[in-house]
Amino acid sequence: MVDPVLSRREFIGATAIAGAGLLLSGCKSESEQAAAPVHKSSLNTINIALIGYGEEGKVLLESLMNIEGVKLVALCDIWDYHLNEGARYLQKMGNEVRAYENYEDLLAKEKDLQAVVIATPDFCHAPMTNTCLKAGLHVYCEKMMSNTIDGARSMVKTMRETGKLLQIGHQRRSNPRYLFTLNRLLHEAQFCGRLTAAQAQWNRAVKEDFGWPKKYEMPAGTLAKYGYKDMHQFRNWRWYKGLGGGPLSDLGAHQIDIFNWWMGTTPKSVIASGGLDYYKNHDWYDNAFVIYEYQMPQGVARASYQVQTTTSAGGGYFEMFMGDDGTIKMSEDPSLCAIYREARATSVSWDDLAQKGYVREKAALGDDAAKVDVRETAQLAEYEIPVFFNKPPHQPHLENFFNTIRGTAKLNCPGDEAFSSEYVIHKANDAVAAQTRLAITAEEVRA
Repeated sequence: MVDPVLSRREFIGATAIAGAGLLLSGCKSESEQAAAPVHKSSLNTINIALIGYGEEGKVLLESLMNIEGVKLVALCDIWDYHLNEGARYLQKMGNEVRAYENYEDLLAKEKDLQAVVIATPDFCHAPMTNTCLKAGLHVYCEKMMSNTIDGARSMVKTMRETGKLLQIGHQRRSNPRYLFTLNRLLHEAQFCGRLTAAQAQWNRAVKEDFGWPKKYEMPAGTLAKYGYKDMHQFRNWRWYKGLGGGPLSDLGAHQIDIFNWWMGTTPKSVIASGGLDYYKNHDWYDNAFVIYEYQMPQGVARASYQVQTTTSAGGGYFEMFMGDDGTIKMSEDPSLCAIYREARATSVSWDDLAQKGYVREKAALGDDAAKVDVRETAQLAEYEIPVFFNKPPHQPHLENFFNTIRGTAKLNCPGDEAFSSEYVIHKANDAVAAQTRLAITAEEVRA
């Protein structure tokens, strides 16, 4: 978990309220935070290696280069084209690194590493993470933990056996806007009232598969050595079974994790539909609809998720939590975030929340706002969440990882917590295949 108080230096521009310092705490109670172990370190500079310099590795590098006290000393990628590109870029930035094709060679030769960041395809995550943890290194591993449940469970087992830190890249768990809204509005202010439903989506337009410069094509023997049939599969691994988990894994993983985090529990069942409707050269389906059923203290709440890879319609990517008093809409895109209050709500005072700096009025309602047909619900009052930050979206999560290595924080998404969310994502894929409702027990989601 993060420190209960985050300084302006840590989150520049964290609030638009002049002079107001926002208290941003993690998702656990104070007693749980106190009970969690802290791994203390006297390290001033943390030497790290980045394993995987593909699309996600480049995104993570953008954040890594902004973090003080972290030194990237080694880079690893099986494709010379990416490896050389990354090394040249870092050299221009004044950061010389040693380059490796094989991560095991990297571990054998780099004797002054404290941590690794893994941004390789999903099927590599478990063997790489387990090897690095056993080598005495802390690991930041991108989601999904693994393309299989057994692989993800093995990572938690190794984390516990070695006592090393394992942070999974569900970066919204360290996003100051998400943390603030969860703790101040959903929990403290009970803004939504009784949670009755949630919905989320991530839709994308049709796009061509990734290509590659023909002169830099990897030899067939090298591809086979690392588990790929050909260059197309290597470049588009997310669409192939045995390598990745399809769109529910690639996109839905982040948002389904938010369902579990904010609901404070895991679902008791899942039903889903999906199909290979558009792309004919992929293994995984293009589009999927998922419904989870959560048993909440006050009754059942259902959460629906859709991922469309054939249209960008629908208003962007977001998560909405709906209750009988209000609705909270969240996204990594701040322009999509908003909160809405039902006309019937009496449990929340807007004036009180505004004075605390928890909300800010988005737009005044017109004179006709309440003039609706008697059969219609009165128009919702809309406010915005006054929390902003000017860092790449992955940076706070990486900072949380490194601060935990130093002993000044607690992980926001350790492997065992991530496993619970990722298990139900795998179950959604199973539900698509089975075309039936699948039960999920509390016991099976524990690693």
